[in-house]
Amino acid sequence: MNASANHLPRLECPDTDLGRYEYLKDYGKEADPWAVQYYFALDLKQALQVLPRLLGSVVDVVRFLGPERCLLSIVEGNSDDGTPEVLDALLGSLKDLNTTYRITHTSVDPLIHPSGRIPTLAALRQMALSYIEPGNPQAFPTNPTSTILFLNDVAICPEDILELLYQRIALNATVTCAMDWTYVGRDPTFYDVWVARTIAGDSFFEIPPDGNWDSAWNLFWNEPGTQERYNDRKPFQVFSCWNGAVAIAAEPVVKGEVKFRGPREEEGECMQGEPQLFCKDLWWKGYGRIAVVPGVSLEYSDDRGRQIKKAKGYTSRWRSDEGIEWRAEPPEKVKCMPSYENQYWEAWNKSQPGVG
Repeated sequence: MNASANHLPRLECPDTDLGRYEYLKDYGKEADPWAVQYYFALDLKQALQVLPRLLGSVVDVVRFLGPERCLLSIVEGNSDDGTPEVLDALLGSLKDLNTTYRITHTSVDPLIHPSGRIPTLAALRQMALSYIEPGNPQAFPTNPTSTILFLNDVAICPEDILELLYQRIALNATVTCAMDWTYVGRDPTFYDVWVARTIAGDSFFEIPPDGNWDSAWNLFWNEPGTQERYNDRKPFQVFSCWNGAVAIAAEPVVKGEVKFRGPREEEGECMQGEPQLFCKDLWWKGYGRIAVVPGVSLEYSDDRGRQIKKAKGYTSRWRSDEGIEWRAEPPEKVKCMPSYENQYWEAWNKSQPGVG
């Protein structure tokens, strides 16, 4: 199980320039060399086609960083495409890797669960983090500098994962996100537009009430500074993002300051995705250093992943060492988009304790 194997069709990844990331092997060891420094979390459903690329890259990164310093937590649910069987078949390889791993199979289905789709998705994400969750007697120790690497079912290369991790530390960021893409036509369009919000609180591109994506090409149309950094593939600050893959400072999670949750609808909070709420709560707790690393471009299949790397370039082409002038305050209001025809602006801290 490695990233360079090609006996199964997968996105081809370049050799990683490991020198850039060498220091990550020892990073945080001075606190506790045996604590979990890098926590990999995956929620998977119907992911068979992308599993060889995704898990091959994860395993290569774990090998590089040091298996004894990593923990891999996979939550799989409601797959009938062979995903659970493949995961179970990998148990032997994971044992040989000599890293800590947990694979959880669940029947929880966000589409039919009585709690609703978003709260259930939040519970599944939280399940993937349970082994560093406060109050869990089975939780593993972490360091103050530990990082969570939370990956969707994306076609991802080792250098993509390592660059998100590198930038989280180099930028002193709480969260660093990739850019994920989809093909709704001939050209790729940014995918996670429902969750991602700019540092001005707006969507990454304009969507009119009729729901058309005709302006998807015009990213950050009303933010020249962000648009310039995006065009130069330099990291830029946002209010919220997820975008297929993230590196997250573990400390707020370990301390119980934030967790994935659904919207507080009874308090009038905007119907929004659990990753956006997670970022909102980070801002509330003072962890507003959230950034997109635009040189990391991802898609959700090997074939399309190949296309997006050709169109946008591999991560190694765009590596940046330029910092960010962080804004300490969030935008006053953030665009709420429960549906395309129902868009409005809401106070960024709506429903937070003592705010209402």
